[in-house]
Amino acid sequence: MSSHQHDRPDLAPPRVVEVSDGVYGYLQPDGSWWINNTGFLVGRRGVTSIDSCSTERRTRDYLTAIAGVSGLPIRTLINTHHHGDHTFGNYLFASATVVGHERARQDALAFGLPFSAPIWEEVEWGDIELEPPFLTFTEAVTLHVDELRVDVRHVGGPAHTNNDCIVWIPERKVLFSGDLIFNGGTPFVLMGSVAGSLDVLENLRGLGAETIVPGHGEVTGPEVIDDVARYLTFVLRLAEEGRAAGLTPLELAREADLSEFAHLTDGERTVGNLHRAYAELGGLERGGEIDLFTAFTDMVAYNGGRPLSCLA
Repeated sequence: MSSHQHDRPDLAPPRVVEVSDGVYGYLQPDGSWWINNTGFLVGRRGVTSIDSCSTERRTRDYLTAIAGVSGLPIRTLINTHHHGDHTFGNYLFASATVVGHERARQDALAFGLPFSAPIWEEVEWGDIELEPPFLTFTEAVTLHVDELRVDVRHVGGPAHTNNDCIVWIPERKVLFSGDLIFNGGTPFVLMGSVAGSLDVLENLRGLGAETIVPGHGEVTGPEVIDDVARYLTFVLRLAEEGRAAGLTPLELAREADLSEFAHLTDGERTVGNLHRAYAELGGLERGGEIDLFTAFTDMVAYNGGRPLSCLA
């Protein structure tokens, strides 16, 4: 049986938040698996969107929300990385140029169409068609929304994934971080790098952002960077102790005291993060390939053998 927002009356509906003049975040509670944030900028001749959503229904709702603010066409769609909660809805932006890192295109095509079993609870994805970025870059590209400069930058190395980009609006000190930042949810670096994420977070501090629209969770300030860094430092320290004790990532996660991080949603991600940390401590290069199926299987095991909760 599918899990959906309408099955959870306690789950608040998505909402549009104007974070700066003509700059909007689209926030989707509760920010857990496959429920991401997006955003958009409105200019005199059209709209620029930052990411799409995971399902056809959620993306159509997002498009309706944009239309409630501006009736202008969506001219550009920026993908912050390849994960499907940020890209599966791309195909519904029929008039938009889809922009992203060249690796985002490669990895979106390699992942393919969405699936639920055996990892996640069943989701009604809709009639998804793959539409990865078709205008790609390697380091950075600059958009101009009227006179407003919008910098889209690859972060330089593996972090959340191998193709993460930020959308930085320097004049407004507004940052759309993609999934480099989870606010209220457990960060997830299984497909990127723990150490690399810490380096990227340090670079984000240097931007001087005053408003951050995270990939998941509420709009926040720069203090969230320290929150994510503190968690990832905890994961690295835990992994060092677990390897020394001869524990597997799953065994270690089951024994660990998550203390200040116990309230974060999707706690099973710690198992995946430990898989990545173990690999890096064992000498694997940042972003190097690891056994993702085993890591996800261990995450399901940590979840009591039940598929991971998904309300998309």
